[in-house]
Amino acid sequence: MKAITQTLGEIVSQAFESAGYDANLGVVTASDRLDLCQFQCNGAFAAAKQYHKAPFIVAEQVAEILKKNDIFSGVEVAKPGFLNLTLNDSYLLKQANTIAADPNLGIPQAEQPSTIVLDYGGPNVAKPLHIGHLRSAIIGESIKRIARAAGHRVIGDIHLGDWGLQIGLVITELQARYPDWRCFAADFDPEADQVEPLNAAMLNEVYPFASKKSKTDEEYAKKAHQATYELQNGRPGYIALWKEILRTSIEDMKGNYEKLGVTFDLWYGESNADRYVPRLMDILAEKNLLVESDGALIVEVAEPEDKAPMPPVIVRKSDHSSIYATTDLATIIQREEDFHPDKIWYVVDNRQGLHFTQVFRCAKKAGLVPAQTEFEFLGFGTMNGADGKPYKTRDGGIMKLEDMIATVTAGAQEKLEASSFVDEEDYQDIARKVGVAAIKFGDLINQRAKDYVFDLSKFFSFEGKTGTYLLYTITRINSILKKAGVPVDQPLSLTGVYTDSERELLLKILMGGDVFQRALSEKAPNYLCENAYQLANLFSKFYHDNHIIDEPNDAKKQSWLALIALVRQVLCKHLDLLGIETVEHM
Repeated sequence: MKAITQTLGEIVSQAFESAGYDANLGVVTASDRLDLCQFQCNGAFAAAKQYHKAPFIVAEQVAEILKKNDIFSGVEVAKPGFLNLTLNDSYLLKQANTIAADPNLGIPQAEQPSTIVLDYGGPNVAKPLHIGHLRSAIIGESIKRIARAAGHRVIGDIHLGDWGLQIGLVITELQARYPDWRCFAADFDPEADQVEPLNAAMLNEVYPFASKKSKTDEEYAKKAHQATYELQNGRPGYIALWKEILRTSIEDMKGNYEKLGVTFDLWYGESNADRYVPRLMDILAEKNLLVESDGALIVEVAEPEDKAPMPPVIVRKSDHSSIYATTDLATIIQREEDFHPDKIWYVVDNRQGLHFTQVFRCAKKAGLVPAQTEFEFLGFGTMNGADGKPYKTRDGGIMKLEDMIATVTAGAQEKLEASSFVDEEDYQDIARKVGVAAIKFGDLINQRAKDYVFDLSKFFSFEGKTGTYLLYTITRINSILKKAGVPVDQPLSLTGVYTDSERELLLKILMGGDVFQRALSEKAPNYLCENAYQLANLFSKFYHDNHIIDEPNDAKKQSWLALIALVRQVLCKHLDLLGIETVEHM
């Protein structure tokens, strides 16, 4: 199904062409003055310059043709040449019923679907997930769902940091504490010897301890670097222990991500790309891109049009170790080999922008992907506290993700205490969903690239632009449909438009396809958040003005029930694309 502005644009374009003008002038946009019209076209102004006529004359000629089309209840020309369009109610109803019957609920489908690798999440193994990991996970999850909803093939990859110094630090500290473990023995046999089982609580304590110690104990730091080197060069006992660290960390991460409604298709990490590093270095050498600089190997990526200095990419340090750029470039080779993606998107903190510009340029210069493959850095801003600085706990620490989930669940429980609609057995699950909806919507409503203030009291409000308000709106609709004896999944048909508030609701539903396309084009979930809020607000106005259950006119009542059922469908779809679970009651 096409977006409504595209459908109307084709009609208006034909009218321009029939009037003797360029069809490309018939671009239609939504009106921001519903008191005047629902849609408008400003093509007459461009036509005036192109054909040396007054814009008003052009618009009048096109309007005379459009007036013959019965989908419009109003076609007017406003000086000096605006073409104002209003749809008739029967067409609104027809389009709304088409959306209700559409399995994609009016979301335009890609004519040529792309294969997209989406890199998001990016936590480090052996470290606890904290609140700083929230944005990449939930923004990436939403962008993945939005692109899939349009018919694209999207592969979500968490891209774990699982092969670096943090592993060496954990190995070093575990060896200091448990020197008798077989994995530390020089004669460790992976076929015969067992690795001691670990748990998340142990890792969450060991890594911070080891990291802090390495900053003041030079000898300890050297041991950690040596352990990292031996791991990366295949020492059997370290490899076996690393696998146990990986298993423990991933199991813990999956539990937290699952509570957030975040999933990944691939749990690959830097270690998966390590075997591609030799091929990367061969390619760079073959293309004469490697330059030696103070013992390191670099690739120059500066371009003549750069307005600011562009540092070279370091692909091998003077001690012959690899760094993030090396791993990211090797990962690109792996992704090209495995998936042949048309696009690779990275959902990463804004502060990594320069790094990825360097990586993308190097990958293109080296021909690691076809020339037409698109790289895109989807940077996001910082989650700040009320003081405008990165969010901290009351004691100044960084809140663990599991603690944050527990906090918002507890906050939701307080909100639900007075509810008589929540059964005791559903209480905890509903509280988690409400709490997670509050923080996810509170994050996603902001423009992706901008910083924002993390304010739980605001996020939990039942009024305004909050996930709590949207969940509550859906439960109100559920309650009305239940009282009317209508199952929420029963197909209904809209048969009439009786009030202005209905007309606004229908128009908002029809505009959903345009909003979705903008959200996909800009990789910006905030457009869906805003649209969902506006739709919920219009429903509240309609609900306030009309007594649906007590309406004596049965035709009107049934059409109203069909309308609110469709509103519910659309709201649920919006929230699903945002990665937010709905609740039946609250």
